[in-house]
Amino acid sequence: MTLANKITILRILLIPVFVWVTLDYAVRFQAGHVREWQPVLAFVIFAVAALSDGLDGYIARRYNQRTELGTWLDPLADKALLISALVILSIDHGGAFEQLPLWFPILVISRDVILLSGTMLLHFFTGHVTVRPRWVGKCATFFQMLTLGWVLLQIQQPPFHWPMLAAGIFTFASGMWYIYDGVRQLTAHESKTR
Repeated sequence: MTLANKITILRILLIPVFVWVTLDYAVRFQAGHVREWQPVLAFVIFAVAALSDGLDGYIARRYNQRTELGTWLDPLADKALLISALVILSIDHGGAFEQLPLWFPILVISRDVILLSGTMLLHFFTGHVTVRPRWVGKCATFFQMLTLGWVLLQIQQPPFHWPMLAAGIFTFASGMWYIYDGVRQLTAHESKTR
C-alpha cells in the first residue's frame, strides 16, 4: 500500500472521530456542560482531514503513487468528510453551532448526487468517463471547507456570509461545468458510433 493511500485511509478514519467530538460538544452544550476545547478539537480534526487531501494528492503525483484504489478512496474520503460536516452543522443544536441555512447543504449534496448519477450514466452509455478537475471545483471545495471551518470555530459570520455565498456560487458553477463536460463527452461518443 502506498503512502498516499495510507494518508487517505487515515483521513477516512478521522471522520468518525470528527463526528463524535462535534456531536458530543453539541450534546454537552445543550446540557450546560460546555467543554470549550471540543469545537477547537473538532476544527483541528476537520482541518487535518481536509488538508491531508492535498498532501496525499501531491505525494501520489510527485512520487508516482497513483493507484486504482486511490482513485476511488480519495473522492470517497473527501465527500464523506464534507457531507458529515454539512449534515451535522445543518441541524439545530440549540446554539452550540450556528446552523447552516438549508439551501447550502441541499446545493452541495445535490451537485454531488447529480455528478455521481451523470458519471454512472455516462459510463453506462459510453464505457468511459473522463473527469477533469477544474479550478472552479477547487474553489468550490475551498470555500465549502472555509465555511464549515468558520462555523466550527464559532467565528462571528462576516458581512453577507461571503464565504458561504462564494461556496454556493462556485458549487453551482462547477456543477454546470461538469454537466457541460458530460454532455460533450456523450455527444462525442454518439458522433463516433454513427
